Amino acid sequence: MKRFEQLKSMVESLEADFEKFYDKNNNAAGTRVRKGMQDMKNLAQEIRLEVQDIKNKG
Repeated sequence: MKRFEQLKSMVESLEADFEKFYDKNNNAAGTRVRKGMQDMKNLAQEIRLEVQDIKNKG
């Protein structure tokens, strides 16, 4: 569950940048959003592999 909390924390930390980018057209915030989304993608992949390993060990 630690990984899930990590993922939720990442999403919450990007909320302000999402608002700045979409509501105020702040391009720097868009860059931070893109980086954050890439980090989340990588974490999601790690979680996926961890779940697969645990599942296969059975």
